[in-house]
Amino acid sequence: MIELQGVTKYYPTSLGRKYVFKDLNFSFPEKSNIGVLGLNGSGKTTLLRLIGGIDFPNEGNINVRGSISWPLGLAGGTQGSLSGRENAQFICRVYGDSQQVMRDKLKYIKDFSELGDYFDLPVKTYSSGMRSRLLFGISMAFEFDIFLIDEVTAVGDARFRQKCQAALEEKRKSSNYIMVSHNTNELIKSCDSLLVLDAGAVSLFENVDDGLNFYKTLIKK
Repeated sequence: MIELQGVTKYYPTSLGRKYVFKDLNFSFPEKSNIGVLGLNGSGKTTLLRLIGGIDFPNEGNINVRGSISWPLGLAGGTQGSLSGRENAQFICRVYGDSQQVMRDKLKYIKDFSELGDYFDLPVKTYSSGMRSRLLFGISMAFEFDIFLIDEVTAVGDARFRQKCQAALEEKRKSSNYIMVSHNTNELIKSCDSLLVLDAGAVSLFENVDDGLNFYKTLIKK
C-alpha cells in the first residue's frame, strides 16, 4: 500500500518556488503493475523519488506498507571513492544481510553487471553505463514487494537491456512495479493500469488504452 496524504513538493528557483505537487492525495492500487506517463517536467521522476524515500515532501505524508526498492534507472546512489563491490557491501549491510548472503549477492551483482575487474575499482572511474549496470545488478540482488522503475530501457546496450527485461520479468512473478516509461508498447505489454501526471494532477486509468488516449490529448495541447 502506498498512500499520499496532502503531499506538496516544490523546489526553490531564482523565480521563486517551482511546485511539482500541491496538496496531492492519492492511493496506489495494490497488487497492480502501474505505468506512469506525463509530459516532461510533470513530476514523474520526482514522484518515484518521493515514494522511494530518496526525496521528501515539503508538506504532507507518504505512507507505505511493504518493501519498496529505490528507483531503478536513476543516476546516483553510489559513493564515487568506493569500488562497486564496496558500494554493494554497504547496501547489503544496510539491509542486514548475513556474511553468506552478502557473498552470494556480491557474486550475483558482479556477474550480472558484467563489470569484470572494474567491480573492484572506484565507481568514479566508471562510465555512466557502467554505473547503471552496477545499480541495476544491485537492485536485482534484492527482493522487494514493489520495484520502482525509471526508464530502465536506457540501461546499457541492446543486449544488456534485454537481460534487464528478463530479470524484471522474473521479479514480476513475486513482485509488482511502478514504471515510468515513454515506451508505450512496453507499458501496454507490462502494466495493468496507467497513471498520467498533468500540471500537478494525477489521473489513474484501470484500462491502459484509455490512459494512453488521455495522454495523447495532453501532447496535442
